[in-house]
Amino acid sequence: MPTPRPAAALPVVPEADAAHSVRAALRSPRRLRTEVLAGLVVALALIPEAISFSILAGVDPRVGLFSSFVMAVSLAFLGGRPAMISAATGAVALVIAPVARDHGLDYVLATVVLAGVLQVVLGVAGVARLMRFIPRSVMVGFVNALAVLILLAQLPHLVDVPWAVYPLVAAGLAIIVLLPRVTTVVPAPLVAILVLSVVVAVAGLRVPEVRDEGALPDSLPSLLWPDVPLDLETLRIIAPYALGMALVGLLESLMTAKLVDDVTDTHSDKTREAWGQGVANVLSGLFGGMGGCAMIGQTMINVKASGARTRISTFLAGAFLLVLVVGLGDVVGTIPMAALVAVMVMVSVATFDWHSVRPSTLRRMPRSETAVMLVTVAVVVATHNLAYGVVAGVLTATLLFARRVAHLTTVTRLEAPDADGARVYAVAGELFFASSNDLVYQFDYDGDPDRVVVDLSRAYVWDASTVAALDAIVTKYGRKGKSVRIVGLDEDSARRHSRLAGRLGSH
Repeated sequence: MPTPRPAAALPVVPEADAAHSVRAALRSPRRLRTEVLAGLVVALALIPEAISFSILAGVDPRVGLFSSFVMAVSLAFLGGRPAMISAATGAVALVIAPVARDHGLDYVLATVVLAGVLQVVLGVAGVARLMRFIPRSVMVGFVNALAVLILLAQLPHLVDVPWAVYPLVAAGLAIIVLLPRVTTVVPAPLVAILVLSVVVAVAGLRVPEVRDEGALPDSLPSLLWPDVPLDLETLRIIAPYALGMALVGLLESLMTAKLVDDVTDTHSDKTREAWGQGVANVLSGLFGGMGGCAMIGQTMINVKASGARTRISTFLAGAFLLVLVVGLGDVVGTIPMAALVAVMVMVSVATFDWHSVRPSTLRRMPRSETAVMLVTVAVVVATHNLAYGVVAGVLTATLLFARRVAHLTTVTRLEAPDADGARVYAVAGELFFASSNDLVYQFDYDGDPDRVVVDLSRAYVWDASTVAALDAIVTKYGRKGKSVRIVGLDEDSARRHSRLAGRLGSH
């Protein structure tokens, strides 16, 4: 009797991911309400930031607002991290600002389109897999630096302003902190924005408002092609900035996606997010936008402050943004900046990893880990560029790791010679450029007998620097008329040694 074939295994959907799916949210009125209100809060917070980043980039506010709309809506479908918010950002604005200043808007749009194409290529090539090489200490530094930058971005709205701004901000902070203790039916940031707007309107207070940041658009974005020559000269102008924008955007987006993974205890598709960012930037450029990437502040408003978990909130953030600035621009323009400052201050507080700076944590944490975190924070705060900080943190972590591993390599001279009367040296540890450079100084070339054995059974040969060091040891003994036998190599080390030994030049 034939053996019955086993039933095909059904794909396993993680419980957290299933609970946070769009379908589950649509079936639950409570969940759907959370997503809708979160999208509205994010849209309100996006308006002044998109305008500010447009000014920073040297383009019309409409460019940043349209970009934020296109990025949010397109990534709601294309992105790999549900509930993450992407829009016009300060990092991207800094990259493209020289293009706007020297060449004009059309070259900016061409730069954005090319950056998007590069991101698609990098995403398909698997650049997201490089995230595994970013240490936890860099992630902590990234999060803390973001919190500091978010807070610093609010300072211009608190300096040289009418006195009424300060009690309004304090009231907004109180609402955001205290309301969740009473009810969580409506997001506290949205209540703070509505209450402060009513207070300002009823009391007739003259305080900075959203419309003071720049003009809001009164029409929908339209499809266009950048009016630039399609030649090598144009490519020479835009290519360096497009590459910089692509790398900065991917780095920030993938780091933010990883952060949201940790906050929500779910997994995201980083490869999809990478090429999705590219497609969104291409669409942004074709609709007259300045491009962008993931926004940590707005994402934390969406995920932490408002409790959103699905693509619905991301889509609605973009949709509400367009409706608010085009259809309700006059109303939105009257929102006091004090309300949005209060929201962003609380986002900064919630984003900062306070556990990482507790004295008890600092005492337990290795100094190298703390140093990496501080380098990341310092570079980001000094340059206002998250990509620079992450690169500096990874380089610092790599150097400190190499230094630490190098010190774990030992060379032990065995007192008793082997059966043939040869002197035996036992080498243990990871042999690479940082640890093998001093290897040649660990042997007694004059005092050893005519035969020497170097036992590498407890070592691993990683690179050409180690093979060169072993060649140097053989050469030094050879000059004394002595022979060296290298034993104990594992298969991979032996293959590397046999391929390179004696072929790396003179010693």
